[in-house]
Amino acid sequence: MTDKLYIFDTTLRDGEQSPGASMTKEEKIRIAKALEKLRVDVIEAGFPIASPGDFEAVQAVANVIKDCTVCGLARALDADIDRAAEALKHAVSPRIHTFIATSPIHMEKKLRMTADQVLEQAVKAVKRARQYTDHVEFSAEDAGRSDLEFLCRVIEAVINAGAKVINIPDTVGYKMPDRFGKLIATLIERVPNSDQAIFSVHCHNDLGLAVANSLAGVMNGVRQVECTINGLGERAGNAALEEVVMAVRTRQDVFSCQTNIDTTQIVNCSRLVSNITGFPVQPNKAIVGANAFAHEAGIHQDGVLKHRQTYEIMKAEDVGWHANRMVLGKHSGRNAFRDRLQSLNIVLDSEELLNAAFARFKDIADKKHEIYDEDLQALVTDALSSEHEWLKLISLKVCSETGEMPQAQVTLSINGAEQSVGATGSGPVDATFKAIEALVNSNTTLLVYSVNNVTNGTDSQGEVGVRLKKEDKVVNGQGADTDIVIASAKAYLNALNKILTVTERRHPQIGKSG
Repeated sequence: MTDKLYIFDTTLRDGEQSPGASMTKEEKIRIAKALEKLRVDVIEAGFPIASPGDFEAVQAVANVIKDCTVCGLARALDADIDRAAEALKHAVSPRIHTFIATSPIHMEKKLRMTADQVLEQAVKAVKRARQYTDHVEFSAEDAGRSDLEFLCRVIEAVINAGAKVINIPDTVGYKMPDRFGKLIATLIERVPNSDQAIFSVHCHNDLGLAVANSLAGVMNGVRQVECTINGLGERAGNAALEEVVMAVRTRQDVFSCQTNIDTTQIVNCSRLVSNITGFPVQPNKAIVGANAFAHEAGIHQDGVLKHRQTYEIMKAEDVGWHANRMVLGKHSGRNAFRDRLQSLNIVLDSEELLNAAFARFKDIADKKHEIYDEDLQALVTDALSSEHEWLKLISLKVCSETGEMPQAQVTLSINGAEQSVGATGSGPVDATFKAIEALVNSNTTLLVYSVNNVTNGTDSQGEVGVRLKKEDKVVNGQGADTDIVIASAKAYLNALNKILTVTERRHPQIGKSG
């Protein structure tokens, strides 16, 4: 018999901890709905006690997702657990995921607790979580560097307290696959009540081994893998969902388990997460990279033409790659546009949003001959991100010529009032950003500016990502347009709309040129 391997997606929680990858509530709902179509088993929607925004996002996801378990993270503290339970109150299938560190360095330096105190706190947390739901998961943070005997004691105790899932994280990406697999096998063998819980792994990618360690766990009895779309996550990221799923699916001669994932949804999910977070997927990324199924070498092309399996171990269409083009022009109607969005699993909740996206489609159709699926993802994200903007781009005029200082004239709508200013800079984008700053005076620092083409060709939309920092807050902004300077302005404004607080938006300096 083949066991089920549960896929626990933490893109909305751990993935969001990437610097600048913060998502709005609406963006989290979009991704959660895509994950539901992907048929992941568990969606970890956030850390409810972290902030009111995180609480609202978890609550919103819990309210709309019907076919997946929705999970909230909580430290082994009463307040955390109670807050998670409140956020998940209306979930069809809620799970509370509570954790405490078990490694000597974490217990001594971070928690300042003894081993016995940690054990007591872990048991207490699981029991409290069980008052709210039968679906309780316990994580031994930094399990990879924990004492084996103590780890066994903790796991046995929390299973007795009611934990149904035991997660063994490689929190700092330190373990080697053979040793991590052996650790999992040893724990399952030595913990007397291990048969009463599902064992899980959560591996970080600091040494590039997150997927390898996750699969080593699966080969040694793990039946839940915690992962993220595109491997998104803090530091070097997490195990990539698409790589774990396709490794198990492709190598059924090695793995005695299967996932419930609809793999044809993988590429759509990858594009959506990349588009919303502004973290582009590298071309040679396994499964979802643009070159993942490309063959340039003559000998490879010859082999694939004669027999696909000479150089391809998977079918591109199995993970959602296809050659569909939206061959529509400026005279195409809303119904054809809506149908194509639905085929891409893009659902707009109101006619107003559909109209806004359709207007953007018409604008792009006037500028380029063929509209691709990637263009649609970008324009929908653009339409949704601008729905509640307090800063909006009205017009932009840029002058750039050899031997002259570039100039930009920008008109913005600031809280509904139009204001204009001009500025010069070292280039057209620099001049544009300086003009915006002259109006907004945000006091932010630009950390990252990046440009990627959405599709091929000189008429492609350019997708610009910016990362801004203000004090300890870091956000990403995205903008897309066939004009890269306009895309840059959109991205900068998108980030400013996220990073400035309501109080700062009312500050008297905002809307005044410096």
